[in-house]
Amino acid sequence: MEENYIVSARKYRPTTFSSVVGQKALTATLRNAIATNKLAHAYLFCGSRGVGKTSCARIFAKTINCEHPTSEGDPCNQCPSCLAFNEMRSMNIIELDAASNNGVEDIRSLVEQVQIPPTDGRYRVFIIDEVHMLSSAAFNAFLKTLEEPPQYVVFILATTEKHKIIPTILSRCQIYDFSRITIADMVDHLSYVAKNEGITADRRALNVIARKADGAMRDALSIFDQVAASSRGNITYQSAIDNLNVLDARYYSRLVDAFMAENVPDAMLIYKEIRDKGFDSLFFVNGLAGYLRDLMMARDPKTAAVLDADDEERRKMVEQASKLTPEFFYAALALCNDADLQYRTATSKTFLVEVLLIKLCQLSGLSPISEGGGERLAMRPIEGATPTFTPEQQPVKAAASAPDASATPAPAPPAASASLAPSPPAPTAATRTGRTRRSAMHISMRQAMADAPAKTDSPAPGDKDTPRRSTPFATDRLLKLWEQFAANHHGMHLLINTMRQGAPVRRSDDCFDFDVTVQNKGQIEELERFMPELLAYIHDALQNDLITFDLHIAESTMPTAWNDRELLRHIIDNNAYAAQFINDLKLSL
Repeated sequence: MEENYIVSARKYRPTTFSSVVGQKALTATLRNAIATNKLAHAYLFCGSRGVGKTSCARIFAKTINCEHPTSEGDPCNQCPSCLAFNEMRSMNIIELDAASNNGVEDIRSLVEQVQIPPTDGRYRVFIIDEVHMLSSAAFNAFLKTLEEPPQYVVFILATTEKHKIIPTILSRCQIYDFSRITIADMVDHLSYVAKNEGITADRRALNVIARKADGAMRDALSIFDQVAASSRGNITYQSAIDNLNVLDARYYSRLVDAFMAENVPDAMLIYKEIRDKGFDSLFFVNGLAGYLRDLMMARDPKTAAVLDADDEERRKMVEQASKLTPEFFYAALALCNDADLQYRTATSKTFLVEVLLIKLCQLSGLSPISEGGGERLAMRPIEGATPTFTPEQQPVKAAASAPDASATPAPAPPAASASLAPSPPAPTAATRTGRTRRSAMHISMRQAMADAPAKTDSPAPGDKDTPRRSTPFATDRLLKLWEQFAANHHGMHLLINTMRQGAPVRRSDDCFDFDVTVQNKGQIEELERFMPELLAYIHDALQNDLITFDLHIAESTMPTAWNDRELLRHIIDNNAYAAQFINDLKLSL
């Protein structure tokens, strides 16, 4: 007669401390306590599911009643007490499921059983599983018995949620925290099970199963049975991937290659391929963030060792990570995190992920430039694009055309001469792309202003420190230069409107600090992009490197509700281009 099939999670459940997977330190402590006969009256085993809490409780209960324990501290499995336990007829080991027996009456019944001494053996052991499910009244009814049980009683409480247990219970127990089982320990145990069952298993496939189990050995054995059944006893990497519907790391590796090559079409096609396989977009975003995190860890030999991957996969990740900068990882992880937060409220989930991939493809322009022993960010020039400069580089370029600071300073030019200043070229599409990338690096306006004056003048040969210019000037002259700078940028409508609406206001006559008030964050970002160029222009024209601008957003003074005519009047009064457009087309309400 053919034997009934037993699932691996039950068939290979540990029966000795030696067979417990991934808890060596904890089982060693329990063995020593038994060997020295220093047993507590109450234990609390804590940990996530499938890590061996209940199994260790049963082994511990069986061992302390074993008549002939082995030299390793394991039960002999041959004495009457061990045989009674194995055959599930032992009267000395009582298990209670607190999930379904969580009332006061259940605890009172248990307290009554505590008063009965063991018929054979030395101890009566009460194992209460999922003890956090007990009600508050049941906990209180249990307190006195837990604190002072008879000498022959040992309580072993097990829980997955220690934080739900009241402090008065915790203070009466010895607490043992079970750790999550590592990928390596799981793979070794699954290999042992496969060998015993006569199943051929690729180690990479077992690694996939272990990752899917997420630290729970019981889950790993259940998944192992599932994949073994589907592959008819020949577990390959591909069969494990297909059966478990796992998103293979090769997809993420291809995506990172597309990011490095700035290949947006390839990234989009890979994402479509993933969606066609039925994977959820949020699952994909989180998986991509996890892969980028692992790549960042692989970049440093010190942290590469903590990756849960086999040697071949770790080698590939180290090779790929070496081609990327830390700045890329920091920006990419921030973008993935933002996409995760925005996903639940996004109207078009697919579009959100596609925008994420486009941004990630643009991040390959982040490269470190060594300067003074440190690193700073710079953008790689785009082929065919007008050269763009970082905030540190732009003032240097402007200073190159300025008069030599070592020469006798010429008198400040009159306001009318500002019109003779060369007009900066109108930015091309490529230039705007460079500026957009630069703003993505979160370059602060304060840093740009702090750096720009320091490099306005080129130091004379042999001089290490060049004094910063501080020529006095009238506020009217600066306002005319402000207007002239806006007029020189033909076609930059947002910049022109922003500078016309937000004229700088001097804080006091004896300082060179100005406040600029604008209407929204977009105007601040526009001014920040042009701030290095603006500072260099004004500093050179006024021969003063101490001028700074502080940007602020104005508090809204608009009424809570406007009718159509009031709204139209506000647009006409505050936007000359809109007024001209309405007048040319003779529009009316």
